[in-house]
Amino acid sequence: MKKIEAIIKPFKLDEVKEALQEVGLQGITVTEAKGFGRQKGHTELYRGAEYVVDFLPKVKVEVVLSDDLVERAVDAIRTAAQTGRIGDGKIFISTVEEAIRIRTGETGAEAI
Repeated sequence: MKKIEAIIKPFKLDEVKEALQEVGLQGITVTEAKGFGRQKGHTELYRGAEYVVDFLPKVKVEVVLSDDLVERAVDAIRTAAQTGRIGDGKIFISTVEEAIRIRTGETGAEAI
């Protein structure tokens, strides 16, 4: 099993969700996040005063899935979240040792 964490622009969330549903994923976890990467935020003008916005709004999407779906899910996220501009985000993939469904006690792939 693998865990995919994708940090994306908030307005791309619906497109990513729909793309993952088309791949066949049944559940995702979404968290509002703030952060910056290479762009280091930006400056804005508010009532004549310039200030730096260090942390930009982002959305973190987390999915745990079987190994055979990883490539299709990553392609779906990348395609749906891409705008071609700075700050499109990142995708991280890590190994999940075990998954347990609390309600039934199922483990492994049956739990996801």
